[in-house]
Amino acid sequence: MALFRLSNRQRSEASRTVYARFQLVYTAVDFGASLAFVAGSAMYIIGVADTTVIWVYLAGSLLFAAKPTLRLLREIKLYRMGHVEYLAQRAEP
Repeated sequence: MALFRLSNRQRSEASRTVYARFQLVYTAVDFGASLAFVAGSAMYIIGVADTTVIWVYLAGSLLFAAKPTLRLLREIKLYRMGHVEYLAQRAEP
C-alpha cells in the first residue's frame, strides 16, 4: 500500500466519503485563492491602498499553499484507513 494510489480512494464507502469531503474543501480553497488574486488585481487597478492589496495577495498565496497540504493530509488519512482495514482482516480467524 502506498500514498497517492487510486485504489486507496475506492477501497470502501468510508474512503470514498473522505475523498469526496477533501475534494470539496480543496475546491473551496482553490476558488478562494483565485478570488483573492482577482480581488487583489482589481483593488490594485482602482488604487486601493498598497497594504490592503498586499494582504489580499498574501491571503491568496496562503490558500494556494494550503492545496498541497490538503492533498497530503487526504492521502495520509486514506492510507491509514486502508492500513486499519488490512490489520482488521489479518486479525480475523
